[in-house]
Amino acid sequence: MNIDFLQILSAFIVLFAVIDILGSIPLILNLKKRGETIKPFQASSVSLIILLVFFFMGEPLLGLFGVDISSFAIAGAFVLLVMAFEMIFGVHIFRHDSPAGASIVPIAFPLIAGAGTFTTLLSFRAEFDNINIIIALVLNIVFVFFVLKSTDRVEKIIGKGGVYLLQKFFGIILLAMSIRLFLSNFADLLVQFFPVLKG
Repeated sequence: MNIDFLQILSAFIVLFAVIDILGSIPLILNLKKRGETIKPFQASSVSLIILLVFFFMGEPLLGLFGVDISSFAIAGAFVLLVMAFEMIFGVHIFRHDSPAGASIVPIAFPLIAGAGTFTTLLSFRAEFDNINIIIALVLNIVFVFFVLKSTDRVEKIIGKGGVYLLQKFFGIILLAMSIRLFLSNFADLLVQFFPVLKG
């Protein structure tokens, strides 16, 4: 067990950008206006359980299809890249349009525990220690809980302009992290296929 503050911080920032709960405040407020009941603890706990199960079982599942972590990390880098473009340029690629209950769907899944978060967690395993990833994930879910509990207050505090700025800022961070994730894992794959490049 090797707890590393820098790894926790890096993982926290990327997960924060991917989950983007602050950027989802308009969606959450819209659900509430439609009469949907959102239970913060239920949404947070369910999403955490889903993500932890996928975090520990995702690699064996990938093994069934003959996919290694480096390859999945590169695929994840492309997913993060697309999400970064979505945040920076205001385009909508991932849709959250399920008619089911709001606390579980779409809040817990796929808004919090969605394809981007799944991909990010597995991608992290190629770079960070598990304990640091889990700590960063739990901290993010705690933050998600408090945001869900006080969405109206958060919007009033930071305003629509603040939400917009946060989306752009974390979109740029996510873009940079996706490029770094791609380059580091692409280098590993090159070494696997061309051992002469090692060293």
